[in-house]
Amino acid sequence: MKIAAIQTVSTPDVETNLATARRLVAEAAGQGAQLVLLPEYWPIMGMRDTDKVANAEEPDAGPIQQCMTELAREHGIWLVGGTLPMAAHEPGKVLNGLMVYDPQGKRVARYDKIHLFSFTKGEESYDEARTIMHGNDVTSFEAPFGRVGLSVCYDLRFPELYRAMGDCALIVMPAAFTYTTGQAHWEILLRARAIENQCYVLAAAQGGKHMNGRRTWGHSMLVDPWGEIQAVLPEGEGVVCGELDTAVIARVRESLPALKHRKIGC
Repeated sequence: MKIAAIQTVSTPDVETNLATARRLVAEAAGQGAQLVLLPEYWPIMGMRDTDKVANAEEPDAGPIQQCMTELAREHGIWLVGGTLPMAAHEPGKVLNGLMVYDPQGKRVARYDKIHLFSFTKGEESYDEARTIMHGNDVTSFEAPFGRVGLSVCYDLRFPELYRAMGDCALIVMPAAFTYTTGQAHWEILLRARAIENQCYVLAAAQGGKHMNGRRTWGHSMLVDPWGEIQAVLPEGEGVVCGELDTAVIARVRESLPALKHRKIGC
């Protein structure tokens, strides 16, 4: 099965970002992708953190979710819709929601980002908890090739999350890693998650200099169960496409049955 990750350099304008997503998803589908992953914050990278709150959507309502429904149905693909701001019960905050749509355009899963990024180094400072509420539930869904585990950006640093997903054929990772942290840790962490879970990892990133001054690392990629990078896009808009082969998963797990050898938390 061919799968693809979309890389964007999202702007503060939702309509512009929706148009970009439509173009790049069509490109991925044109390459034969049957599952397509969008990055974190693909519909809006605001000038201020509070901009996302103004664009929050209720479940199954709003232009962002409508766009994803239409894209999945139009191209007959599984669309893993990166993240978008979803309405939260706490004033001034949103949930960073990841939506999954089947080839008929039906929403089949939702994951709200559990781990919220905080980082300070010199003049660079981020704290997602100022405008985002923590999610609570570990989430996966069943695709034709097996279970797909859902995670977002900072989740990548918490391996216990992935163990809690169970036996996955694929882990998806929409992200907006900063240039600083991405340069240091992005590839290492993605390959580690693939190796320790003996599955594919598909990562869709923001990749470039944004209008708000933020610079994201990019390097969207597909990593196989042996930890080898099958495809990567360093920077800028584009599509990363590759094959998910369940026979490769089976061979890796047969030759090195590490998952069967677990003694803690089995």
